[in-house]
Amino acid sequence: MTSRRVSRLLVALLTAGTMIGATVASPSAASADASIAATVCYNTSQAGSFAGIANQAATIWNNATVNLTLSNCGSNLRIYQITGGGSYAVRTSLGNGRVYIDTQQAAQYNPLRIMTHEIGHILGLPDNYNGNCALLMSGGSAGTSCTNPYPSTAEANRVSNLFAGTLASTDTGSQVFRDSWPIFSAAPVG
Repeated sequence: MTSRRVSRLLVALLTAGTMIGATVASPSAASADASIAATVCYNTSQAGSFAGIANQAATIWNNATVNLTLSNCGSNLRIYQITGGGSYAVRTSLGNGRVYIDTQQAAQYNPLRIMTHEIGHILGLPDNYNGNCALLMSGGSAGTSCTNPYPSTAEANRVSNLFAGTLASTDTGSQVFRDSWPIFSAAPVG
């Protein structure tokens, strides 16, 4: 295990006990890795069959960013499994909100890509409907064949900078992100 991952694990364990009910916490000054700025505690108790996928998405974000740790330790981010209506995210503030994963869309699109994308909204990223599969925030515009669940370097750097407080942004407040994943009808109309 690298020293960076050990430091992340230590910070996550140290802050886990004080995170319940908090928004986003900063590590203690004694942290071995000063580049870690925040821990976002997520909760998968309502995620149903997507709980394991949420854990995978958290690992992807943890490995891609340097100023953020996602940990299954509380309720900054609540993840829900729904059926119908489409997958979407509701961000209440940077690092806080709800993600809803639609089982019907997850049968069409890669569920890990959907989860990582929707968590990206909670972490401060907007949609980017350009159809580029290499960009996580292109969402469903990249088509059902796109299975890339990883943020690009630019996307990961933006999240790292937001959580380090080095990037001022006016678009990280309360917002609902819908329509990232088009619903295809099973039969042609008409």
